[in-house]
Amino acid sequence: MLQAVILFCLGVMSVALILTFVRLIKGPDLPDRILAMDTLYINGIAVIMLFGLYLDSNLFFEAALLIAVMGFVSTVAIAKHLMRGNIIE
Repeated sequence: MLQAVILFCLGVMSVALILTFVRLIKGPDLPDRILAMDTLYINGIAVIMLFGLYLDSNLFFEAALLIAVMGFVSTVAIAKHLMRGNIIE
């Protein structure tokens, strides 16, 4: 039963990834595209963790943690670049 639920959730998250990617491409302005990029990596983390649950492997959780840290840092760097024009002060 749990395997079927995980597969259903993987399907739903895959659709969310596709829709977020479309928003990243079609976004009307730059802040919308940055928000879509942030949402894209969060959805990617969810897909990786669900796939790790499906395969019963701990390696996927470590990869998701690394992607979460890199995604956070990149979002902060892009936001600082938009606000001030430079990243390192």
